[in-house]
Amino acid sequence: MSSKNRLLLLHSTTPAAPTPTKDDDDRYNQKTQSSAFDAQSLDFTMGYLNKHHRDVLTKFAMAFTPLGVTQAKKNAFSGGSYLIQDASVVDIYHPSSQCNGQTPSYLELEVTVNIRGAKNPIQTERQRVDLDAEPNIETRGFANLPRIASSSSSQKDATTQHSHCNPIDDFVRRLNRLCLIVQSPSTTGKLIQLGFQIGGDKRSLLKEDLYLNQVPHNRYVRKYFYDMASRATLDAVIACSNGQISNRMKITSLFPEMNPSMDSYRIGTLLELARCIAITLAEQNLRVRVCVQGSMGVGIFTGTPKQLSGAATLLQRMDWQSGPGEENEGMVGDYINFGAVGKEHVVNNGQNADGEVSFQDDVFLLLCPQSMVGVDASIMGALMEMVDAAGDRPVILINPDLSDKVSSQGQQNIRGRKERMEFAESFQTIHHFQNIYVSGTSYFPILGAVFKAGHNDPWVAYQRRDLQNNEGEIYVPILSTEEQPDGEMILQTFD
Repeated sequence: MSSKNRLLLLHSTTPAAPTPTKDDDDRYNQKTQSSAFDAQSLDFTMGYLNKHHRDVLTKFAMAFTPLGVTQAKKNAFSGGSYLIQDASVVDIYHPSSQCNGQTPSYLELEVTVNIRGAKNPIQTERQRVDLDAEPNIETRGFANLPRIASSSSSQKDATTQHSHCNPIDDFVRRLNRLCLIVQSPSTTGKLIQLGFQIGGDKRSLLKEDLYLNQVPHNRYVRKYFYDMASRATLDAVIACSNGQISNRMKITSLFPEMNPSMDSYRIGTLLELARCIAITLAEQNLRVRVCVQGSMGVGIFTGTPKQLSGAATLLQRMDWQSGPGEENEGMVGDYINFGAVGKEHVVNNGQNADGEVSFQDDVFLLLCPQSMVGVDASIMGALMEMVDAAGDRPVILINPDLSDKVSSQGQQNIRGRKERMEFAESFQTIHHFQNIYVSGTSYFPILGAVFKAGHNDPWVAYQRRDLQNNEGEIYVPILSTEEQPDGEMILQTFD
């Protein structure tokens, strides 16, 4: 039986996840309507845009309306003869049905134009800017970006208990795309904050007072990161079972205790994260195989990466609360098993040599797969074989490093490099957290973080700020993109 059909099977010790009912749909519709734009939210949004971002609205008029085409053509012969001076929002149309891609959303702008030599040089016109608009070809300097994908109704029905399309979040993401097209990246972080204030989901909002420079971290800080990663993984696995995303996924969680390049690295934190994710999936009646790569190399030059030293043994010895009478009784050995990286560790339905019945693994959780320096020390071959053997079942990598390492005879440098890079890039990020530092060799102070809450959430860069009188710290969003932002773009938006 495939993993797609096992989401709702009965579990001997864990209740099965209930099938969405009409009451669930009604609650979903009520929650969506409560998060939709009401008159107060619309007025607040228009007032905020008109007060703080008229320069960006003016760029919208240049890039996305016929007035921008007229300006480009007339100024080609005589510069300054036609000038779009100002723009303001007079209406916003963004219904809840936009989440299903049924009704287009738009801004209605009042645009002020200065026409040199005209009887009435200052003129105003109403113009509509679709939130999925593409820049005018005639207007140079604005590069197009892919449109924001709409959530389908089938996705909403399948994930009612885990996520839903919030119209406010959807509006902000589409507006941020337009901001990036007109080269106003610093505006995107402010619009993310606007969404938090007027009723957005706040999935991308980071908790205050994390104090990640204090190591070891407090337990509640670790649990905060464990819970975020577990929720994101469960959402992604359900989306994969519905055919909405690829079965190749990766999680990057690099707060200080999870960063192997820092002295604060703690292997127990990595194993606790894996345990939390595995139990979350097992509670949904999915069989999970947690894998740690084995020894690699040739002859006396064999070993495992320092980051994973002893991890396989510690993983099985840690407390899973799976003994008789405990919370997860019988879970380990039945719904959670352990293995290494390779096709031989992919278990399918059938019988083993002793005649015992074996049930297939539904999800594969791989801890920090990475290559090592030397000959025959590449993880890519075994990983590729394992992914192929898994078929359409989710393969989730935690903090992978699939880059090539130095090796003799060019085994990890030249031959097959293109194929290895394409394979590494085929894993979709379903959750990401990574701190930003001054440089690659200095880990104090923490400047901020790059965060992606889930597979269907935007990338958001944050700047860490201390409150006055040592009253705490907060993470303020400064940039939002649909693709992972690079360091140069992030630093340009820092205050």
